[in-house]
Amino acid sequence: MSSERRPGRDRDDEGRARNARPRDGLGQPLPYGAPGVARQPEGVVRTAAQTVAEAQALLDAGRPFHAHEVFEDAWKSAPEEQRELWRGLAQTAVGLTHAARGNATGGARLLRRGADAVDAWPGAAPAGLDVAAVVGWARALADRVERRGGPVDAAACAPRLV
Repeated sequence: MSSERRPGRDRDDEGRARNARPRDGLGQPLPYGAPGVARQPEGVVRTAAQTVAEAQALLDAGRPFHAHEVFEDAWKSAPEEQRELWRGLAQTAVGLTHAARGNATGGARLLRRGADAVDAWPGAAPAGLDVAAVVGWARALADRVERRGGPVDAAACAPRLV
C-alpha cells in the first residue's frame, strides 16, 4: 500500500488521518461547516481526581463520548496496574454513547464489558471512584436497553462516579 497522502483527506499536524468534521454531543460526525460540539483534546495527562471530575461533568452534560475520551487519556497514561480500571470506565462511557444513539445491542455489550473490567478492580479505587455503584449502574442500564431498546437520554442516565 502506498504511503502517499490522498488529496483532501483530513490530517493532524503529524500527518495522521484525523476526521476534521464537526461532531454532535454524542460524537457523531456532522456535515462539514455545521456547528458542532468542541472535541476533547487528546493525550492530556490528568490526575485521577481531575479525570473523574472532568468525566463526571461531561456525563452530566449528556456527552458520554467525550467522557470516554477523558477516560481513554487516563487509560493510556495511568500506571500499569490502573489501566484496566480506566479502560473499563471508557467502555462504560462508550456503552452509554451507543445506547443514547439507539444502538441497544452494542450499548449493552459495551456496558457489560466495561462493568466486568471495573468490577475486577481490587481494593480502593483512585479518586474515590465508587466501583460498586458504577458496576451496578452499567449492568442495570445494559438490562434496560436490552429490554426497551433505545435511544436513552444520556444525561438522565449518567452514572455517579463517586
